[in-house]
Amino acid sequence: MARLFGTDGVRGLANANLTPELALSIAASAARVLAEHDRSHRPVAVVGRDPRASGEMLEAAVVAGLTSAGADVLRAGVLPTPAVAHLVAALGADVGVMISASHNPMPDNGIKLFAAGGHKLPDAVEDEIEQKMAEPGHRPTGAGIGRVRDVEDAEARYVAHLLDVTPHRLDGVKVVVDCANGAASIAAPDVYRRAGAEVIAIHADPDGLNINDGCGSTHLDLVRAAVLEHGADLGIAHDGDADRCLAVDAEGNEVDGDQIMAVIALAMKDAGELTEGTLVATVMSNLGLHLAMREHGITLRTTSVGDRYVLEELRAGGYALGGEQSGHVVLPAHATTGDGLLTALRLMSRMAETGRSLGELAGVMRRLPQVLLNVVVADKAAVATASAVNDAVASVTEELGDTGRVLLRPSGTEQLVRVMVEAPTHEIAESAAQRLAGVVSSVH
Repeated sequence: MARLFGTDGVRGLANANLTPELALSIAASAARVLAEHDRSHRPVAVVGRDPRASGEMLEAAVVAGLTSAGADVLRAGVLPTPAVAHLVAALGADVGVMISASHNPMPDNGIKLFAAGGHKLPDAVEDEIEQKMAEPGHRPTGAGIGRVRDVEDAEARYVAHLLDVTPHRLDGVKVVVDCANGAASIAAPDVYRRAGAEVIAIHADPDGLNINDGCGSTHLDLVRAAVLEHGADLGIAHDGDADRCLAVDAEGNEVDGDQIMAVIALAMKDAGELTEGTLVATVMSNLGLHLAMREHGITLRTTSVGDRYVLEELRAGGYALGGEQSGHVVLPAHATTGDGLLTALRLMSRMAETGRSLGELAGVMRRLPQVLLNVVVADKAAVATASAVNDAVASVTEELGDTGRVLLRPSGTEQLVRVMVEAPTHEIAESAAQRLAGVVSSVH
C-alpha cells in the first residue's frame, strides 16, 4: 500500500479521500503515539487551519480525534502554517496540527503535523502513527478525555514574534501584498504596516471558497498589475497557508525564490549571520544562484527536491538560511519551517536598510533560461542506467561547460523522467532538452 504521509503531510480532496473519519483517525493515532513516547504528562496539541470551507469540518474531526485519545487542544483558528509551528514551540505543546492544502485549489485540503518545538515529524514517527491507525486504541473516559480551549491571542503572538526578529524598520517602503484569500489575509498586511511599510492589500477577503482562486503566489499577474497601478516599490505574493512568498519589483518583474535567497544571503553575510557562509538550496535552483553565490564567497549546498530535505540539511549543518526556487525560505534562528511573512520582512528590510530597489538587489543574480520537460517512460529505473542516456548527458554537459547545466530526475510517483537544461539562451536550452528527451524516451 502507498504511504499515507507524503513529503508535506496528508493531502487529498476534502470529504472524498480526505474524510473527517480519516482526519479523526490520524489525530487520535498521533495523540496515542505521543502519549506512549512520553507518559510524564497529558499531551497538548495546537490546531490551526487556513480559511478554506472544508477546514471547519476537518478541524472539528481533528479536535475530536485528539481529545478522544486524551490530548488537550489549544485551538488557534485561521493562521499561517509557520504561525502554528511557532505556537507549538512558544506554548510548549507536544504536537501541532495544521489543516491546509497550501497553494492547492479550494476543494483540496491537507493535514500537516509538527513535533514538539515546531519541527516536522520524522518519517519514523509518521510511520508509527500510520501503523497505529489500524489498531484499536485505548479511549479514556471521564476526566481522562482531553479538553479544548481557544488561543485568543494566537495571531498577536505570531505578529509580535515577527516584529521582534525584523532587523530594520520598513519606513519608506510601499508594498502591494497578495494574500491569496488565505491564512495570512489579516496577519500579513498587519505586520507589514506595523513594521513601517505603506501597504496595499489585495485578495485579503477570504470567504472559504476563494482561497488561491486566480491569485497569490501561483498567479502573479494581478499583483504585478497592482504594483504598476499604485507605483509601489514591490509586490509580495503569498500562497494559501503563507509558508512561502514570491515577489515582483517596481517594474513588475518576477523575483523568484532563488533571487530572494540571494538577496537575503548577502544581507545575512554582511550582518555576520550566515553560518559558515553557507546557503542551502535544492538541485532545482537556477545555475545563476550558484554563480552569484560563488562570486560573493558564499558556499551553496544542494539537496534533493523538497523542503524536508532542505530542513534536514539546515539542522544537520547548523546553517542559517535555506530554501527553494518556489519561494519557500527557511531561517532556522527564527522559524522551524518556511515562513513567507518572515521572508518578505527580511527582503523589505534589506531594501530599507540599503535604500536600493528590489530590482537592483535582485540583479545580483542573473537567472539562466531553464527548460523542463516531463518525459513519459516505460521504466524510469532503466533510464538511470542506460549508457545512451549517460552519453547524451555527458555530451550536452561538455557543450555547455560552465555556461549551463543538465539535470535528469525521475518522478517519485509516476513513470516520468524530468529533463532540465539551463543555458545562456532559451533556444540553446530548448534544443538540448529536446535532444535529451528524445534519447530518454527511446529507452525500453
